[in-house]
Amino acid sequence: MSTLIHENTVDERMPELTHDDAIVNGVRLHYVEAGDGPLVLLLHGFPEFWYSWREQIPALAADGYRVVAPDMRGYNDSEKPHGVDAYRTDELVADVTGLIDHFGEETAHVVGHDWGGAVAWQVGIDRPERVDKLAVMNAPHPGRFREVLRTPSQLRRSWYIFFFQLPWLPELFLSARGYESIENIFTDTPTNPNAFTDDDVRRYVEAAAKPGALTGSINYYRALFRQSVPTQLRSLVGGSNDSFDVRVPTMLIWGTEDFALGNELTEGLDRWIPDLRIERLPGASHWVQNDRPERVSDLLVEFFAE
Repeated sequence: MSTLIHENTVDERMPELTHDDAIVNGVRLHYVEAGDGPLVLLLHGFPEFWYSWREQIPALAADGYRVVAPDMRGYNDSEKPHGVDAYRTDELVADVTGLIDHFGEETAHVVGHDWGGAVAWQVGIDRPERVDKLAVMNAPHPGRFREVLRTPSQLRRSWYIFFFQLPWLPELFLSARGYESIENIFTDTPTNPNAFTDDDVRRYVEAAAKPGALTGSINYYRALFRQSVPTQLRSLVGGSNDSFDVRVPTMLIWGTEDFALGNELTEGLDRWIPDLRIERLPGASHWVQNDRPERVSDLLVEFFAE
């Protein structure tokens, strides 16, 4: 059961959106909402919040969808439960299905980028009956990531995953010098110089600086390696491919200039995903929906309408 927390409020900077909170899976999640029609859930990544979908929300709402972009647990204005176990993948999946329930639907189109994409993959794997269509952006399918992470090139790219296993030091690093590292993520790594304005970067820094937000967001990475009989760790270093099947129509959108993830992660996926469409966007970075916002919005509208 989900519980409404307060009346809708309007975002003065983006008046087409309303903000609200709900309790799902025992945690309070803040979300923004726009439009009316079939439900679309937009799941952000690290170190973002709902605002990463600022271009896609109005585009999808205008095309006849009810669009909901939550702050994932641990981020921005959502609750930040204590302890690494609160950020296990099964909890994150339950947050998504709880949101679908909250909006009175049996299913939704589920879209995710980065960590939101990792959660979206797992929803498609574990709860396919709750998904109409699945769209993932620059987040590797777990079966393929398990294979590619063994290679020296991807291990070098993924150094931060192992750094984030340390206590308190990652938080200290990211918050140092007025959250300069967070700023640099959004100023130095996009390929489109207009992807993030100064105001956009300021909003990301403000979200990361909220009490508990850095620890909550980094705990996603810590939980990845600490699950019981660590399922997620086993998925990276070995185990059966069968547990990674995605039996829903799926589109993978991939910026080919991703600083953290190699393009080989987009290959060989038909073993797990029989109904798969891959859209590689040359020249786009890891922040593909910000580097190429119109193209990404058009792809989503087209995919959902098929």
